[in-house]
Amino acid sequence: MDRVIARYGGEAEVAFLDGEQARTSGLVQDAPAWSTVKVPIAVAALRRDPALISTVQAAITVSDNQAAQQLWLSLGTPEEAGQATEAVLAEAGVHTAVQTAVTRPEFSSFGQTRWTSQDQVAFAAHLPCLVGAEPVLAAMGQITPGQDYGLGTIPGARYKGGWGPDPDGRYVVRQFGLLPTDGGQGMGAVALVARPASGQYADGQAMLTELAQQLPALPAVNCRA
Repeated sequence: MDRVIARYGGEAEVAFLDGEQARTSGLVQDAPAWSTVKVPIAVAALRRDPALISTVQAAITVSDNQAAQQLWLSLGTPEEAGQATEAVLAEAGVHTAVQTAVTRPEFSSFGQTRWTSQDQVAFAAHLPCLVGAEPVLAAMGQITPGQDYGLGTIPGARYKGGWGPDPDGRYVVRQFGLLPTDGGQGMGAVALVARPASGQYADGQAMLTELAQQLPALPAVNCRA
């Protein structure tokens, strides 16, 4: 962590599940979820309509925003979509309020959800337990080249990234997901967030890659469904 901050400046945060408890290092303040929130939206949408599988794959593997908007609209009004997504999060013990009102006209409402790295780790740990999550997890293992920095440099990772500019133009770049551990016999939950001093997306990508390479050995999570 210290080496990454010394190289790029700005802020960085790492969270991972250590047994039953999320441990964190560093801090990135007021970071939107950006496209990471597409994961619980996708689970909710597939439960409602399994025929949306190709739309889910586009929303996750290439982070297609139009596909994500289609999933969101399939859940009803913004309030209904937010409630359906929050219900998926709550199954993992995560009580994050999903943003349903557009606060920045150029971006989706849900992407501006404030979702902490600790809550992302808790959700990742429970994701394999959730009914209907299997196709979403499969898509998280097929992230397109160009978005395979950070956790994507680790073979076998299942993850989703999100990125976007703050109102002042500085990029937040983040990922969360599951990594193979225990000799490939299990998966460990982790989340990474960075806001480089330069504000550049490329520097955020580089920070996440370096943070991923410095991760400790992670204990395998247990499905608690």
